[in-house]
Amino acid sequence: MTRAVTEEIERLLGYAFRSQSLLAEALTHSSYPDHRSYHRLEFVGDAALSLAITKHLYLTNPDLGPGRLSALRAANISTEKLARVAVRHRLYRFLRRNSHALDQMVFDFTNLVMMEREEEIGWAPYGGSTVKAPKVLADIVESIAAAVYVDCNFDLELLWKVLRGILEPIITSENMDEQPVTTLYELCQKQGRSIEIKNWKRGFVNNISVFIDGDLMGIGCSEQRSIAKLNAARDALQKLSALEEADMDVELSSAAGNGTAEEKDGSKQKLNQFCSKKHWIMPIYKIEKEEGPAHCKRFICSVQVETEGCTFITFGDPKSRVKDAENSAASKMLADILVGR
Repeated sequence: MTRAVTEEIERLLGYAFRSQSLLAEALTHSSYPDHRSYHRLEFVGDAALSLAITKHLYLTNPDLGPGRLSALRAANISTEKLARVAVRHRLYRFLRRNSHALDQMVFDFTNLVMMEREEEIGWAPYGGSTVKAPKVLADIVESIAAAVYVDCNFDLELLWKVLRGILEPIITSENMDEQPVTTLYELCQKQGRSIEIKNWKRGFVNNISVFIDGDLMGIGCSEQRSIAKLNAARDALQKLSALEEADMDVELSSAAGNGTAEEKDGSKQKLNQFCSKKHWIMPIYKIEKEEGPAHCKRFICSVQVETEGCTFITFGDPKSRVKDAENSAASKMLADILVGR
């Protein structure tokens, strides 16, 4: 490996190797004859990166449980994520190899990744493009990580300091795009729905169908079965979300009604459900005014709903019971929301 290549990689990493032979080994594919390949280093790098990201996530997320931490770690060191790191920093050009098939595979994947929006590159922990990420790209990142780790005498803190820059953006709990298949299963379990995933092939293409409660909800196609499954799950999640919105529109229309007592009776519950689905704070009800003598009191209630950055307050009609007054306010709020939509 030339000195110019070594210097370029050292500038990228911000790290000067004491043993340049380690870096040369990290950038040698098994197809390159008469030279030691990166496989041993890739083995070390896989473990070292996992430990480094585990330490980082543990220290920066004191309130997260092991399940969520595991998901975050998997997202940050997945083949799809690391392959995009390699594409973004053009690491494949440094790899010593002798395989036209490998070159074509990487070329196809790189072209697809470069068509992604710039802000999305690096944010694909579970794939979803029509070409599965070549493992060789992730191997390069892991091998370089191992070369640094061994060269700095197994200093994990220094390894993280060197590698974090090229691994950015780090996927966090706030922005993690959860694995669609896992998300779909969790959603169906929470809602008490049955889910069935069927696979059939036509030629070289895998066709995945997702059935929810017996109804076809998602379809995905790809030569890679795993990608077809991901795309089918995404399709199902989008359709479930659309159905949920449609159902909510019907519920809002029914709850808002034309002001009759029957239509308003369940308005408070429906407003609570709507806010819960939107992940808003639960509505706050308040008695604003009491009218009339003790034996014939009438109550006027308000309801406050806080959305993302906005607060809405609506007043109901006078009612003889507090419950009815709250339902009246909720009904008017639902009507306002329906008009606003």
